[in-house]
This record gives sequence, C-alpha cells and structure tokens, in this order.
Amino acid sequence: MIITGYAITKAGMLSPKARTELTNIVVYIVMPCNIFSAFKKEITPDLLWQSMIALLCALGMQLLVYLLNKVIYMRIPQDRQIILKYATITNNAAFMGFPIIGAVFGTTAVIYASVFLIPTRIVMWTMGLSLFTRLEKKKRIITLVTHPCIWSVFLGFAYIFAPFELPGFLSGAISAVGDMAHVLPMLIVGSILCGVKARDVLDIHCFYYSFIRLAAIPAIMFGALTLLGVDPLLTSVAVLLSAMPMALTSALLAEKYGHDALFTSKLIFVSTMLSFVTLPVITEVLTRLQR
Repeated sequence: MIITGYAITKAGMLSPKARTELTNIVVYIVMPCNIFSAFKKEITPDLLWQSMIALLCALGMQLLVYLLNKVIYMRIPQDRQIILKYATITNNAAFMGFPIIGAVFGTTAVIYASVFLIPTRIVMWTMGLSLFTRLEKKKRIITLVTHPCIWSVFLGFAYIFAPFELPGFLSGAISAVGDMAHVLPMLIVGSILCGVKARDVLDIHCFYYSFIRLAAIPAIMFGALTLLGVDPLLTSVAVLLSAMPMALTSALLAEKYGHDALFTSKLIFVSTMLSFVTLPVITEVLTRLQR
C-alpha cells in the first residue's frame, strides 16, 4: 500500500494539494470512525481495567520520552533539537499503528490503542506544539478538546453503556468508513516518501533518531511492562505503538513555523524506511508471545 502511494504520486495522480486534503479526511473522518467502531463490543470489567492500565502505560511512556529528551540531543544544534524532541514525544502511531494493530491483534487491541494515544495527543498539542511556537494556551486547549479522535474515544465509551443500538445503516456506514484506515494512511505515507531524494538522507542524526525511536524506546517499554506483569495483548499494543516512525505532523509544523523542513522530511523518510524492517520483526516477536 505504501508502494502504491509512492507510485501514484510519482505518476502525478496524487498532488501535494490532494494529499493535504486526503490527510484531513483521514484525521477528521476516517480515524474517528475507526476508533468509534472498535468500541462496538460488550463491555467487561477486564476491558475497563485493561483500558485504565493502557492509560497508565501511555503516561509512563510520555515520562520516559520527556526524560530522554533532556539528555539524548544535547550535542545537536538547537534548530534540529526542536524537531528531534518533538519527533520523540510523538510518532506515526495514529497513521501506521492503527492499521497494523487492527489487522494483527483485532478490535480489542484497537480500543487499547485508542486509549493509549490519549496522553500522546495531549502532549503533542501542548508541550510538543510549544517547541515550535509560543501559541497561547487558550488556542492549544481548543485544538486539543475539539480534536475528533479524542471525542471518538469518549463517544465510544459512552456508546458501550448506551441503552440503545445505532440503526444498521448508520452503524454499517461508520464501520465502512473506519475500515479505510487500513489503506488511506499508508497511501499518504508513500506519497510523502516520494518527495524525498535518496541521496539526501545520509545524515547521522537521522539514523541516531531512528535507533532511539524504532528500537531503544520499544525495548525499554517491553522490558518494563514485562517486569510489571502487564497483560500480553496490552504489552504488545504499547510496544508496537512506541515503535512507530516519525509523525507526519512534524513536517507540517516545521514548514508552518519556519524550522528546517528538509531535515524533518529526511527524518520521516529514514525512520519510515527503517521501520519497514523493524516493525515486521517486532510484530512477529509480539505475535509469537501471544501464542
């Protein structure tokens, strides 16, 4: 699917403007439908309990990356530090994580993933955004509380307890739109990669970041959650989400606020290409541990 996105962009079938519009559709329509659809299952005490643990795991990961950001980029130029710190705070879990987790681990895992990403989104649009700009607090809060992916989690949990069922045509439409989350994000990733030249990516900082984001953080998460005896499925979700490459929003923010957009694009390219190797390996290991 990523190769398809690359190919149709190369052929001129997907322009940058169309990609931006497609990204908006994915973020504001497809992903919320995908998240909401995952909650269409019977509530159990275990599901609620594991969702709470997922939230705690996510908070633990944010604390981990916050501490790492204090020390791991100290010798890197300031302009690059801003981009690298933001890219460590958040990653491409929403675009690449949901399709993989939904396909490999099922709908329960998607619920865990939705809850796990709540702290990430909060940090992303508050502390993360403040790295690029001094946007006033009120605007940051509005951006956060109006984000459709946040609301889809709340509505999903509310629907579990609702004393009614949605009409079949509406439920089916939401599910059908949500299923596009397995395809459209991958096409967008491929389209973005098409804009980066291979000769420009030989940058030691790109590989340094990729090691931290794709290997070190997932390894620390796996070790910590295993030692704590966290449920294997929840551990798999947390580790896989923490192993995703750089977030696409990094490039948008760097471009918007006058930072090094070329370096950001190189980071996205290198971390995403390397994730084609690391993600299948991590997924296979986690899948085997589920058996």
